[in-house]
Amino acid sequence: MFSMQRRNFLRLATSSAAAGLLAYSAAQTKRPTGIKLGTFFTDKPTDDDLTMLRHTGVEAVSIWTGIANNNAAWMTQMRRKLEANGVEIYNIGIIDLHCDPTLVLGLNGVDQKIEQYKAYLANLGQAGIHYTTYAHMANIKNQPTPGFYATSNGTTRGNAPTREFDLAVAKKLPNSFDKVYHEDHIWKTFTRFIQAVIPHAEKAKVRIGLHPDDPPVDSLGGVARVFRNFAAYERAFEIAKSDNFGVCLCVGTWGEGGKDMGRSPIDAALEFGKRGRLWKVHFRNVSSPLPRFKETFVDNGYMDMYQVMAALKKVNFTGIVIPDHVPGGGYPQANSAYTIGYMKALRDRANAS
Repeated sequence: MFSMQRRNFLRLATSSAAAGLLAYSAAQTKRPTGIKLGTFFTDKPTDDDLTMLRHTGVEAVSIWTGIANNNAAWMTQMRRKLEANGVEIYNIGIIDLHCDPTLVLGLNGVDQKIEQYKAYLANLGQAGIHYTTYAHMANIKNQPTPGFYATSNGTTRGNAPTREFDLAVAKKLPNSFDKVYHEDHIWKTFTRFIQAVIPHAEKAKVRIGLHPDDPPVDSLGGVARVFRNFAAYERAFEIAKSDNFGVCLCVGTWGEGGKDMGRSPIDAALEFGKRGRLWKVHFRNVSSPLPRFKETFVDNGYMDMYQVMAALKKVNFTGIVIPDHVPGGGYPQANSAYTIGYMKALRDRANAS
């Protein structure tokens, strides 16, 4: 008698769990129509990782992976796995094709890299993923610690480790490559790259969002950095000549640049958003503009991050907003969860207003 009751209970529990999962999945197929709450995410998610996403209410993720996963089958498999947990894959980036010196400097092998990027765009489109972020800067990889991206490692609130940058120190560092690469050369390599890949982006229905140079200074390690202000984006739009080319607005980078960016982060969000060119936002705060800054917690820098979120709401932004360079370690550390919660509160406030 007990055995029969136990079997019936287990059968009922199993069917109830399945019904609950189906109900959950059906509810989650309704994508948010406004600002999407997101985060960076691993390309090898465990069950605990997926549970974390469901619990935090994250609606979309951005995944970085290697060139070995530059294929539509893997991307489709990942999209389906995340969708089964109620989460959209907004972007899958290939590390080997991002901030890549071969592309940025026009080194030997650039033609092969461009072909890889074309294939990457086709794979994204085939997998049903229609956005990617691209950055045309070459000073991040293969640098001595801490390198040009950070001139020192410091701390912020609660002694959390964080990135620091001092332009005076950076200017004394040696060239990062074989020679000095001037601004005209970097514009030339960008033009070659974007004009080669844009037709493939349009065919695959994939939008490319350009990330600004971080930090937004004129040159680092002997390499010019051209995407350091609003005017550079205007020039890039003219070169690309495509509705599939737009902006990944890194709020932290715009805050680093200060007045030299030509627009505040708020005004940049408004202008790019009104044009329909704004598709992804890196939600980060810093202590001050250049020549010196450190990355802070999202609520502890000099920028009013609510005003940024309110600007996104004003232009009916429907892309993803994600934490970026969170002090004390990135995903899945508690500090990233804190940032996600803070972003959600700001979004809810902006929506309510």
